[in-house]
Amino acid sequence: MDRLNLNLLRTLAYVLEYRNVSQAARELGLTQSTLSRQLAQLRTHFNDPLLVRQGNAYLLTDRAQKIKPKLKTLLDQIEDLKHLETFDPTHCHRRFTFASTDYVANFIFPTLIAQMQTLAPGIDLQFKTWQPEFLHDLGSAPIDFAATMTHQVPDNLYGDYLGEDDSVILCRSGHPMADDALGDIDRFLQYPFVKITIGGDKDSFFDIELHRLHKKRRIAFEVPFYISAFEVVSKTDFLLVVPRHIALKACESLPLRCHDIPLARLPRHHYYLLWHSIHRHDNAHRWLRSRIAEHMYSSIYSPQGMA
Repeated sequence: MDRLNLNLLRTLAYVLEYRNVSQAARELGLTQSTLSRQLAQLRTHFNDPLLVRQGNAYLLTDRAQKIKPKLKTLLDQIEDLKHLETFDPTHCHRRFTFASTDYVANFIFPTLIAQMQTLAPGIDLQFKTWQPEFLHDLGSAPIDFAATMTHQVPDNLYGDYLGEDDSVILCRSGHPMADDALGDIDRFLQYPFVKITIGGDKDSFFDIELHRLHKKRRIAFEVPFYISAFEVVSKTDFLLVVPRHIALKACESLPLRCHDIPLARLPRHHYYLLWHSIHRHDNAHRWLRSRIAEHMYSSIYSPQGMA
């Protein structure tokens, strides 16, 4: 089977969401035997079991975990095609609020705003700095869209998957560690660190792993903005833990170098454009979030643009 039809893709999405064949069948209005046959087709297509029983529950395989966010994005985009024809962005006069980091505001949004002047001149955008608590308050907060990293999209939220990467240690070009080929963690810990305090959890994993190893770093400077953090690191011996795609772009404009982090247990960062379910069928919202997601996904300043 070389191709999957839309019904099989929907079945896969429900199975991965509920991790329960019986519940997925009920939600889809299928018999359990029909869904089991479809699941068998999906397993053959992907050459992967997708679900693995553990006790009374099912777990997603590694491949299923990678498929899940991309599949949700694909099905959302297919759903969008049903509604875009009725919306004319050139006649829309609305204000939308977007939340993310100052990195997105500085490097990704200026070109998007320029495009919007042509595509939808009556749409206004307000930018807010992302706060972690927004993740569970998008339904009540005055925010239409948010771009952040998360390992799982919470209930009642929808998301377009924007890519993934890991983190590195950033230092100035003339730093004593700049050309250190060994990259021993104890040597890095001899130097103070900068911590970025706004925009979500970017580096707590680093402190958690250090704690497991009975080690600790010194935070010498905390700042809510990427640009300030980059400038400080470029002029001092301070170090900064930062996502790889952001570090690589910073190195192009400032005298900075990046190192892989010499620790064994490092997470991958998964980036999403998120919105609450209350906006799901709003045509103007649907059109704008599609433009934002497309722009962010393809931007040279995004994880995908880095690839």
